[in-house]
Amino acid sequence: MTEQSVTMYIFKVKGKKKIPNYIQLRDDDFMLIGYFSYREGRPFRNLEKFGLEGKEKQLEEIVKHLPFGKLQKLEL
Repeated sequence: MTEQSVTMYIFKVKGKKKIPNYIQLRDDDFMLIGYFSYREGRPFRNLEKFGLEGKEKQLEEIVKHLPFGKLQKLEL
């Protein structure tokens, strides 16, 4: 199976009160592909839905240093 080259963007959103922080993934047209909650030190789940399985460590480093509210091109 060949790996597709899809450009994605990542956006870290600060949660409020009972709503956790979360990560949004967006495509070239900035349409929402998916999102998942984020807590530092906890593993990401269901990354295979976004074609990111096996890239957990790389994604964790990017998310750790990504400021809240800043859209960034995801390059893994």
